[in-house]
Amino acid sequence: MSPIVEGFSALLDPMVLLCIAAGALLGMLVGAFPGVTATMAVALASGFTLSLEPLPGLAVLLTIYVAANFGDRVPAILVNTPGTPASIATTFDGYAMARQGRAGLALTSSAFASAWGTLVGVVLLMVAAIPLSRLALNFGPAEMFALVVFGLTMMIGVSGGRIVKGLMAGGLGLLLGAVGRDPITGTPRFTFGLPELSDGIPFIAAIIGLFGIAEVMNQILVHRRGRGAEPIKEFGRWFPRRSDWRTMLKPMAIGSGVGGVVGIVPATGGDIAGILGWDQARRASKRPEEFGKGSLEGITAADTSSNATLGGSVTTTLALGLPGDSVMAVMIGSMVVWGIQPGPSLFANQPDLVYSIAGIMLIATVVALVISVLRMRGVAKLLELPQHFLWAVILVFCMVGTYAVNNSVLDVAVMLVFGLVGLFLKRFGIPPGPVVLGLILGGLAEGNLRRALEIGGPENILTSPIALGLLAVSALALVVPPLRTAWGARRARAASENTTTPAP
Repeated sequence: MSPIVEGFSALLDPMVLLCIAAGALLGMLVGAFPGVTATMAVALASGFTLSLEPLPGLAVLLTIYVAANFGDRVPAILVNTPGTPASIATTFDGYAMARQGRAGLALTSSAFASAWGTLVGVVLLMVAAIPLSRLALNFGPAEMFALVVFGLTMMIGVSGGRIVKGLMAGGLGLLLGAVGRDPITGTPRFTFGLPELSDGIPFIAAIIGLFGIAEVMNQILVHRRGRGAEPIKEFGRWFPRRSDWRTMLKPMAIGSGVGGVVGIVPATGGDIAGILGWDQARRASKRPEEFGKGSLEGITAADTSSNATLGGSVTTTLALGLPGDSVMAVMIGSMVVWGIQPGPSLFANQPDLVYSIAGIMLIATVVALVISVLRMRGVAKLLELPQHFLWAVILVFCMVGTYAVNNSVLDVAVMLVFGLVGLFLKRFGIPPGPVVLGLILGGLAEGNLRRALEIGGPENILTSPIALGLLAVSALALVVPPLRTAWGARRARAASENTTTPAP
């Protein structure tokens, strides 16, 4: 039986289909609540899914990942607040459309655009993953070390322009990744005499603390009575007309291309792709002046682009073993616990699993689209629920889910500690993504570096064109953004001086 047939046949298991349905509902709920990110939801669900078989567990996590990118458009359009970072660009035109009495059209068009973008990304996964993995099979320790460095620096380089803070977060992650046994000698280090830390810091506990506990604590601290904006309740017309479809085709094509390319780059995500897709559609539009004022083209391009990154992100994760975004960073931890090692060898050892993952994302997309089209009004009512109920539920599930992984009180303590660490990072504007990436990839980077040095010394790295190329790109990812910012500030200052200088 071919891997494609075997992979898709495995999805006929009723347990897998039930998990997809549950993940779709959870993902839509997660996306509809502002501030509850897909990363946080997947981290929390990881603690409960580890008791399942790998395929049903992956079905839950992947479907949450997909469905959250549908539900997050609801608050972006109705309240002008992104449900997740991926829907930032949706607010540019979605809220303006809602205020014009076109909220229903905005929600439905967004759902169709999101579905199309996700489907394009899944096709990219099925087409590009195997060639990419075959290329990576030729990598030795030097190339793998350079690839890990590339993934780390890309996450730091796209940390919202906060390069120094990103480096600090990445350094903290690498330091935490050193806890446990030495990757070469097996000697325990930084375990403080605790045998529970001999295998390293409990990953699930750490990410639930960083993304779950920290987010709830931060929302409690910044909470104000009342709401900044009341949800818009007049939806108007729901379904696009033929003229609307003609308007949507071009931006959907542009968004698909932009999102597919951006998604393959490690550590980039839907937020970056959505903004880039929106901007490229505006440049190509015959009515660019309407963008930002309620343009159907704008919301379509943004949502198609941000969702098209999902397939590229999964492709990078499965083929190279590098997280495509923060959600996939969390998911890698669950895969490792299940005995699944993402990377080039996955396609040789378990090719059917790759197609099962693609099939799960296809089914999840269809289910999320159906919920979005038929039950969007009910999802919108979630915005009226009090936040403190949600906080209590999340805190309980965080603790229960963390304890359930290993039945360990130490894991709960680690989760609470990392919750405080995550709160500190949030309050000082330090991105948590590089911490997670450093924690995951730190051991891999150290192990490959030491093997490369033992095999041929520093020359083993300096004589590899692939390693040198990846390290050069990594250096540029850190150097170019601050230089570009400094150059822009210098030009703005010069322009300001020219406008204020009086004519002779």
